[in-house]
Amino acid sequence: MTKSVASSFSPIVVKKSSSFQLKLKSVLKAITLPVLLLIACEYLVRAGFIEPYLLPAPSSLWQTFLDLWQADLWMHVWTSTWRVFLGFLIGSALALMFAILVGLNKQVEAFLEPSFSAIKSIPSLAWIPLLLLWLGIDEASKITLIAIGAFFPTYTNTVAAIKGVDRKLIEVARVYRLKYWQQVQQIILPAASPGILTGLRNSLSLAWMFMIAAELIAATQGIGYLLSDGRETSRPDIVILAIILLAVLGKLSDSIMKAIETWLLRWRDVFGT
Repeated sequence: MTKSVASSFSPIVVKKSSSFQLKLKSVLKAITLPVLLLIACEYLVRAGFIEPYLLPAPSSLWQTFLDLWQADLWMHVWTSTWRVFLGFLIGSALALMFAILVGLNKQVEAFLEPSFSAIKSIPSLAWIPLLLLWLGIDEASKITLIAIGAFFPTYTNTVAAIKGVDRKLIEVARVYRLKYWQQVQQIILPAASPGILTGLRNSLSLAWMFMIAAELIAATQGIGYLLSDGRETSRPDIVILAIILLAVLGKLSDSIMKAIETWLLRWRDVFGT
């Protein structure tokens, strides 16, 4: 009896162990390149190949981090984070609304698609003078610029995903006599959801980029302000630390979005899952 119970649990233990080993190998592979770059930079600076005023040694960045944290680093991180997520929510929500209308209705597409295609090609920096004239240097101009950046990836991917839904699925829905909005809710949007979620992830990434553009021009707080301040005071350690913070925050937010995407698309049975 004891042997049978032990034998029934052994496959579960082996499966958990192998899963842990796979995750550990994945983590090790992910950090290999950054660790090698840090070691190379440390050696080049310490050996005198690169001047510290151009590229500080990675080991010295820790002290810079502690000094900034004891000052107001957490406030800069919090300010940039809430700007990004607020702009992302506004931009992506508007994008989903317009994209669903354009994707489902050819008449709406004829009116909106040409204008959106033209606006999409405008560089982010070109919006800044106009937004400063209209909205001033307060938070409204920054949030609006981030929302513009978050709008177009979600819009473009959602329209493409809706138009890429297999026509056979629509024919099956008509066979079952589903009404139009039932087709949209039960067939079109679920089939288009992978593309929609990909667009949302891209929008979140662009929101971080547009946040830097907004804070570099007119801000007294935020990671973009740290970048500008480090440049003006000739502090490459502050600039590099701000860049590292952006990379960490961007990766963290993308991982959260990826986890949400995986959970929402758990019904799919596709390669790579």
